Amino acid sequence: MYAPFFGLEREPFSIAPDPHYLFMSERHREALAHLLYGLRGGGGFVLLTGEIGAGKTTVCRCFLEQIPVNCNVAYIFNPKLTVLELLRTVCEEFHVAAPESDSVKAHVDVINAHLLRCHAEGRNNVLIIDEAQNLAPEVLEQLRLLTNLETHERKLLQIILIGQPELRQMLARPELEQLAQRVIARFHLDALSAAETASYVQHRLNVGGLKGPAPFDAAVLRQVHRLTGGVPRRINLLCDRALLGAYSQGHKQVQASTLVKAAAEVFDDAAQKRPWFLVAGLSALALAMAGTLATGWTALNRKPTQAPVPVATPASNPASNPTSAPASAAMAELIAHPVDEAAALSDLAALWQAQGADCAALGEGGLRCLHSEAGLSSLRFLDRPALLRIGSGWVVLERLSGQEAVLRQGGQQQTVSLTRLSQAWQGEFMTLWRAPPEDSGHPGRASPGWLAQQLGKLDGSVLDPLKEVELHRRIAAFQRAQGLPSDGIAGPVTLMQLARATGASDEPRLLK
Repeated sequence: MYAPFFGLEREPFSIAPDPHYLFMSERHREALAHLLYGLRGGGGFVLLTGEIGAGKTTVCRCFLEQIPVNCNVAYIFNPKLTVLELLRTVCEEFHVAAPESDSVKAHVDVINAHLLRCHAEGRNNVLIIDEAQNLAPEVLEQLRLLTNLETHERKLLQIILIGQPELRQMLARPELEQLAQRVIARFHLDALSAAETASYVQHRLNVGGLKGPAPFDAAVLRQVHRLTGGVPRRINLLCDRALLGAYSQGHKQVQASTLVKAAAEVFDDAAQKRPWFLVAGLSALALAMAGTLATGWTALNRKPTQAPVPVATPASNPASNPTSAPASAAMAELIAHPVDEAAALSDLAALWQAQGADCAALGEGGLRCLHSEAGLSSLRFLDRPALLRIGSGWVVLERLSGQEAVLRQGGQQQTVSLTRLSQAWQGEFMTLWRAPPEDSGHPGRASPGWLAQQLGKLDGSVLDPLKEVELHRRIAAFQRAQGLPSDGIAGPVTLMQLARATGASDEPRLLK
């Protein structure tokens, strides 16, 4: 419809997996390298996770194109199966005649015989399971048992699990520790950066045959990144609708206001109820707030546990600026009446059954503050309520449910869509965590005895807290299972996840 108007041969932002539009960012190439490394690793599990629409299928497609010719591939895209259904599907994918009986053992024997035959012929076997977060625990355990068949040199079946972030949380459960220890390579596919988003959009336009000026300028591309979070599928949806909007207005360039209206229509069912003057105000706000999320897990995990983390001094009140119109009446109320850090922190502490209006006071009761700018995906991973910095004040993010956020301010709750929240929040947050007993000789560090006890709970083993090398190794193994940097250092994020995995800390949850 709009392609000729912008000098395009075809519409460039279809969400269909057209190989002509393949775009491999640096992180996509790194994810591919992890899969290929796992293929050479001699069996076991390889894990690829990422948000919905982050490009996992793109990476998998490239991986399949580079698999050696002596490799048999079984691909399962609907893993909501029972153990018996899974084994039958594996037989079908490997073109092995399944037994007529309903015996699990009979199916496993057939698969094992096939793997041994292939090994004798110099052939390898790879089982790829997409949407693996839908696998039942008993099915995951059966997959682990399938990797038990091995020769003196290697295992005979390579299993690649591809799924959403909750797959990492599943594998961190104590009952799946044996499987987690067999993961030989893992990679979490983050969204595109601001620069990669701009390159991605330009790449799609070029493949679409663009002749003439690009319809997105640099400022609007930064806004595209912020509104979509750098998720390729969301970028496609937003840019396609924005081009359609610009075409209907007769504009060769996508304007900021058009982009924000397109985002509301694509990501929010209530788009048509929003007045145009509010959309125009939103665009100015979006451009003013455009930025990138900075803090990574390594920095978070290495912050000292004994001291509260300082929070930046609040900036001037954006409510005084008429161009900083929020995305909804609820967000308008929050920005127009900002709550200072002390009041918001007091509300957050109440969710922990604690009292305190600053990090020092909360520290006396065993709670610590963790400050970050890593955004919503990090909060989902931590799965705990937090303070969000919005404008010059703070608001408590009490709960995430589907595509909605429940915010608390001054004792009152308000529910807003994640789209609207993202239009006012730049990713800065502060959350609380309960510190474990400290090492008497090293204040601020977790007690080796506590660490040994919690790590032992994961597999029923007994660890000697005085054996530092073994303790370090076990911490690193736990970090790998969690998808954290495996440096063996028990920093705040590692301690949070360890306490949660073992039930050592009773804490409020963010995800409902």
